[in-house]
Amino acid sequence: MNNILLLEDDPLLAKSLQKFLHKNGYTVIWVKDAQEAMDKTFEEKYTLYLFDINVPLMKGDDLLKSLREAGDTTPTILISALIDIDSITKGFRSGADDYIKKPFDPQELLVRIEAKTTHFIKTLTYKEYTVTPNNDEIFYKDEMLYLPHIQKQLFISLIKNYPNPATKDELLLLLEKASDIALRVNMTKLKAKLKIDIENIRGVGYKLA
Repeated sequence: MNNILLLEDDPLLAKSLQKFLHKNGYTVIWVKDAQEAMDKTFEEKYTLYLFDINVPLMKGDDLLKSLREAGDTTPTILISALIDIDSITKGFRSGADDYIKKPFDPQELLVRIEAKTTHFIKTLTYKEYTVTPNNDEIFYKDEMLYLPHIQKQLFISLIKNYPNPATKDELLLLLEKASDIALRVNMTKLKAKLKIDIENIRGVGYKLA
């Protein structure tokens, strides 16, 4: 489970964070006001809360204070354009684990999120391709890549093993009907579709060049 509840009333920022964090292995549930956020906390458990302070109905730090009083200990990062010491102090006294000021670098936010969660997620990459580890979705640059199921699994296996080869036995297990011919055909289709080099290592398997 690597899901984040994002409370943010700015759609542009929210969608940007959703996309960025998704690429780094997190599922982001976005809500626009404190009531929606409260309802979501009752529906399921989250790895982390990411609450903006200035949102409709109730401020994010006041919502967090209510959750803490109810016994909710979910790690929480507050985000806000407020940088005065009183606002920051109030945020931490409300139960925040961290506080990040707008505007911020998404990479800095990612580091802070990883520091507050109990495990780290390794995102798999090959050149400009990225695989999100919790749901095995593939992105090329910023666009999600859609592949037939078998080719998708083959490509992920190649990336997981890169720069080493994925063994033929490992790859054959991913096919509906395992055979050397079927494997070779799928690799050829994958090379043509993605315009990448895949080497056949005789007696071993296949690897990304």
